[in-house]
Parts: sequence; C-alpha cells; structure tokens
Amino acid sequence: MCGIIGVLGNHEAAPILVEALKRLEYRGYDSAGIATVNAGVLERRRAVGKLVNLSDLLVHEPLAGKAGIGHTRWATHGAPSVGNAHPHQAGGVAVVHNGIIENFRELRAELADHGVPFATETDTETVALLTQYYMDQGAAPIAAAKQALARLKGAFALAFLFHGEEDLIIAARKGSPLAIGYGQGEMFVGSDAIALSPMTDQISYLEEGDIAVVTRTSVEITDANGSLANRAIKKIQIDATRIDKGNHKHFMAKEIAEQPGVLAQAIAQYIDQNGKITLPGKGLDFSKIERITMVACGTAFYACLTAKYWFEQIARLPVEVDVASEFRYREPPITPNTLAIFVSQSGETADTLAALRYCQGKASTIASVINVPESSIARESDLALPIFAGVEVGVASTKAFTCQLTVLFMLVLKAAHDRGVLDDAALADHISALRNLPAVINNALAQNAAMVATAGKLASARDVLFMGRGQMYPLAHEGALKLKEISYIHAEAYASGELKHGPIALVDENVPVVVMAPRDALFDKSVSNMQEVMARKGKVILISDAQGLAEAGEGVWGTIEMPPITDALAPILYAIPAQLLAYHTAVAKGTDVDQPRNLAKSVTVE
Repeated sequence: MCGIIGVLGNHEAAPILVEALKRLEYRGYDSAGIATVNAGVLERRRAVGKLVNLSDLLVHEPLAGKAGIGHTRWATHGAPSVGNAHPHQAGGVAVVHNGIIENFRELRAELADHGVPFATETDTETVALLTQYYMDQGAAPIAAAKQALARLKGAFALAFLFHGEEDLIIAARKGSPLAIGYGQGEMFVGSDAIALSPMTDQISYLEEGDIAVVTRTSVEITDANGSLANRAIKKIQIDATRIDKGNHKHFMAKEIAEQPGVLAQAIAQYIDQNGKITLPGKGLDFSKIERITMVACGTAFYACLTAKYWFEQIARLPVEVDVASEFRYREPPITPNTLAIFVSQSGETADTLAALRYCQGKASTIASVINVPESSIARESDLALPIFAGVEVGVASTKAFTCQLTVLFMLVLKAAHDRGVLDDAALADHISALRNLPAVINNALAQNAAMVATAGKLASARDVLFMGRGQMYPLAHEGALKLKEISYIHAEAYASGELKHGPIALVDENVPVVVMAPRDALFDKSVSNMQEVMARKGKVILISDAQGLAEAGEGVWGTIEMPPITDALAPILYAIPAQLLAYHTAVAKGTDVDQPRNLAKSVTVE
C-alpha cells in the first residue's frame, strides 16, 4: 500500500527521500510527493505516475532543506491526481498518510462549520486541516498533532512536518506499520526497514496507538494510554533488505528463479540433523489441538486452502479456511482447543490482522506464517513461523507462496506425528521428499521454453479457465489469480468435477482451458473432465508429468511437462508453471509485470 518516509538529516533531504521512495515502489502506488522545511519555510512537490515524474519535477523545481517527508500513494479516497497526491498541506502543516480515516466526513463537516475550506477529495487532507485548526486556536505543533490524532478513527500511519520546525517530525501508528530509524545525529521514519536500510541499520517499530515525537537527537514515544514507552531498537540485516533485479528483466522473474534456494533455506530452518521438525520459540503440541481455523487474503488464502487438504488427509485434523475480509464479520464461534493460523507475506495485511485480533482470547493458540518476523501479525501471535523467502518485490507473489506452502506442509507433518497418525518411517519418507524438493523445482524451471511457447498462445485470449481436482483445485485458483493480476486477462478457476454444473457453458473454441493434473489418484477423473472440454472444442493446455502426458496428451492444444513428485508435494511444484505462464503471458502483452495496475504489494487498509 502507500509508502511513508521521513528524514531529519545532515544532508539535503530531497534526494534521500526520493531514493527511499524508490525502495517503496514495490508496495504499489499511483502518485508520489515530498515536502521539506528550509530556512523555516515548508514547501512540497507532487506528481502523478511513476517516481521518475517526481524526479523530473524536482530538477526544474528543486526543494532544499535537511528535514522532509515523502510518500507514494495508492488511491483510496479520490482519484490519482496531483491535487490528491501526498503530502497534504494546510497552512503550516504537511502530512503523509497510509490507511483510511473512517470518520473524515464527520470531521470535514465540523471544520466546514468553522469556515475551513477543502481543496481535495481525500480523507488525509482532513488530518492536515484539523491540525492547522488547532494551531490557529493557539496550540503548539506537537500538542495540535496530538489533539488531531485523538479525533481520528480508522487505521493509519502518519508523519507530520511543520513550517518553522526544521528539527521535528511527529509519527503515529494505528493499524498501519511505521518504524523509526536511528542514525548519528540523524533520525528517520519509514513504512518498513527496506526504505530505511540505506540510511541506518538501527530500527524500532512503533506499536498500536504509539505517537513518536522525533528530533535529530531523540525520540519520545507515548503509547495508546499516553504513557512513555520504550520500543526496543533492533539491528536489521542490510543484505536482507537489498533490492535489485540481478540479471533478470523483472523482479518477478528473479523471484521465480530464487525458489529452489529459498525453499532449501526454509526446509533447513525447520528440519534438524536428526530429521525432526522443530518450531521456533515454545513450539506447538498438536496432540491437544482439536481443530484449526486458517485465515488469509489473496495468494496466501490459496496456500491455506491447499494446507486444508494436507491437514485433513495427512494429520486427520478438521480445518476451516476463510477469507480474512469476511471472517470476523461472520462472527464465527471459536471452540476450545482451536489453533488459529494466519498467513501473510507482509505480516501487515489489515484484514488478516483484524481477524487475528478477533481470535485473541478465543483460540487456544494463535500462529502466523509470515515473511517479516518484526511485523504486526508476527508480534501479536503466540507462535510466529517465518518462511525465509527474503524480500519479495513483485506484486504478484511467487517465492513467498511456495515458501508458505512448504512451511505449512512441515507444520502438517509435525501435527500428524504429534497425533500419532504418522509414524517415524512415514515421517522420514516425507522429509526425504521435502529435502529433494528444491532440486525438483529446479528441474521444473528448466521447462521455461515450453512456458514461453504456451504463453504466446494465451496472450491473445480474452478469457482463460483453470481446472484442478483435489490438491490441484487451490492451485487452479492461484494460476487464474496470477494471470489476472499481471496480464489483465479474465481468468477463472473451477474444481474439474464442477465444470459440468454450469461453467462448461463458457467453453468454446476461443477459450483456453489450463488443466493441472499430475498422475495422482484423481488423474483419471481429471482426464475425464478434460475430455468433456475437448468435446466442446475447448483448447486444453495439459500440465502433467511424463506419464500423465503419455496417457492423456493426445489431441490437446498444448502440454507442459513437470518432473515426477510425490502426491503430497505436487501443489508446491505445480505453482511453478502457474507463475511462469502468467509471467510470460504478461511479457508477451507488454503489461507492467512487477507493478500491475490498481494493485499494491502490502494491503494495509480494509
């Protein structure tokens, strides 16, 4: 979602702010801007579109000053425009904001009654106007900002900069992440460690309700109750926040190629030398768990749907999976001895975090599967399970998805062993297959040429269907989502057996149908459903192993061969063709692969 950066430095702030905003591009944005204070004067520059447009503007209209704030905006209230871009300024107050102010209409009406005019369609402008209003009533900047913050409802991360104040930034966090960076006679504010890493490796994370008064030599943090709060300063690994494409054209291509390496690292972190699965912290005893609730959004939701098959078939544990944005509004009853698992790449997904908080005090244990160990979801969980995917820049998740699946599969194996469903010999077999998984993934990546050829056929399609049975059903959804996200081709996924209950009406000679069908126990049924499509002139692309293609590949429109794999691990392997088909189709169409329109990497608002 939106990205925030703030600098109280010893050097000119504008180039530092723009460079930091470039590191936040992965979050998704449609406009950008910065504001600085120089010789006491507050000024700002804003531009729509890519950051290069802001950079061009700053060449012709430079901003001086060693104190500043910056922002990349993903539109919520108000269309993308210069007027709606951040920072928003009212008199001597400039504000950048990530989140949504839910009561902004009420506040606007109140300000209008006091004769305060509005210039934009955004909720954020209300924060600046309200703060300036309190300053007009005689409040000093810090007091005015705190008065305004006390009036706000919703989820937000905010940073304030003031006319006449070259050594002050006020930062506040409620629902959206915000971090403080510590330098030598310099201080920084940022949405995440990635933005701050070129400037400092010393970071503290604001907690829910915190307000930070930041100067170049100090930071005073008060918590939601107004009490002084010390937040631990942590040293971040700079290498872990490095962002570059290497020799790849896109971050997505790089991240797809990184999967064998990151999967090997994840597996090594959870399996000890004795072949036993070890969890961090106090771990988890599944012998006392009676059921599991899993909650996530987007690609992470499909990881949960896959894990449902594993938990129920391998560990014999009943599982409920829900979309985070719907979960708490159903007010589902949480029975005793329920394990609640929340999956999020960023660890800051607003709907998932809200669902986690709903389960607090109800579920016996709250676990999270996350890629950012210092994230809000990780900190608020009883057990946080890192996936070790490394920084993922491409909006369409790839390596994070396969790492989520791998960590969830290891959790399933532990559950099955704890419950006595899986004996030592069977566990050893699964672990042996897991350790071989990176090599199998590497073999799948070698089929890239076949993916390119098939994607060339898909690029001209208006609609694409994906089919899968059993564990391949969630993967069909993931394949359709990937294609939609980055190629903008309409795609839908169906359980293969459901096709004849309505969706087969969509099939004709113009609709490619991607069938994900490893040679498993459900293969014959998948082939039968595939034949129903072909009988109606559907163009079938069959993704299977050599045996499956030999048995059912005749007459299909295209084939992609996957290496053989155990049935249980097939969903992880078959994520690779789903990713590569989407990637090469998007490249063929010329769309923005890494930053597709209207999407953000981290969704930190409802």
